[in-house]
Amino acid sequence: MMPGMSADQTLNVRAFNRFYTRRIGVLAPKLSGSDFTLPEARVLWELAHHAPLSASALSKSLQLDAGYLSRLLRSLKNRGLLAEQAHPSDGRQTLLKLSAAGKRAFAPLDRASQAETKALLEPLSVPQRHALVGAMSRIQAVLEPGASGAVELRPPQPGDLGWLIERHGAVYAAEYGLDARFEALVARICADFIDRFQPEREACWIAARGAERLGAVMLVQARDDKTGRVRPGVAQLRLLLLEPHARGLGLGKRLVRQCSDSARAAGYKRVVLWTQSALIAARAIYAAEGYQLVSSEAMDSFGQQVISEKWEMVL
Repeated sequence: MMPGMSADQTLNVRAFNRFYTRRIGVLAPKLSGSDFTLPEARVLWELAHHAPLSASALSKSLQLDAGYLSRLLRSLKNRGLLAEQAHPSDGRQTLLKLSAAGKRAFAPLDRASQAETKALLEPLSVPQRHALVGAMSRIQAVLEPGASGAVELRPPQPGDLGWLIERHGAVYAAEYGLDARFEALVARICADFIDRFQPEREACWIAARGAERLGAVMLVQARDDKTGRVRPGVAQLRLLLLEPHARGLGLGKRLVRQCSDSARAAGYKRVVLWTQSALIAARAIYAAEGYQLVSSEAMDSFGQQVISEKWEMVL
């Protein structure tokens, strides 16, 4: 068994596979309400969305044995559902696509699949739907890195700042032992961001892959800690966060660079930030971007003895 892998993990994965294949009905000999098996329907889907394709490309995409796929294709051809055309650069191969009859046969299959998926989601609350879709995205990202879609940096949508507060509280408590006062601080920062928001000089970016949130950062007008007065020409980077499973993808560097570029475009002269010495990965990102440590202080912060640090970058 691989280092770090337990027998329980293997059993849990197998149990989930049994649950999910039963839950979505793939064990039935035919898809519900149709004359097609699941492999046949999947071939039709591929040809409906990616045709024309060669049999070898289909075999590779679906990870199907070539002999088994050949029998599937023969059955579909015999029913008049496939059409062929010459390969433009390889005379030894032909390309496959759906015939007119194949398109007519696929349309109700696609509608039925949409209806079944809708029926799966409808009983769930909005948070449950987000949790389900996010978990599916994470599974795909872990098992097939890069296959689950590009990560975009987008403005916050309703619910995003609440997520940012909750995840800061949960992640920093789990990894650094910070207490609820840290989550309260994050909530105040988010409230100030909304109350004082200057769209031409401030921004928040959510790193998202589809419906899944992976990280976030803010760039705001810097203010004096005691008086709250604006520090002219100075921006502040705040609330950099990456979900633990999203680390190692380069998102931290991308979020920090987004702040740098936006600060320059807004006419700021410097960017400052506050962090702690224990946040080693974040400190490395800041240093690589050009920030320099300007002061540090040992203090009791959020229930822990920490080294508080101030960093600064001249633009």
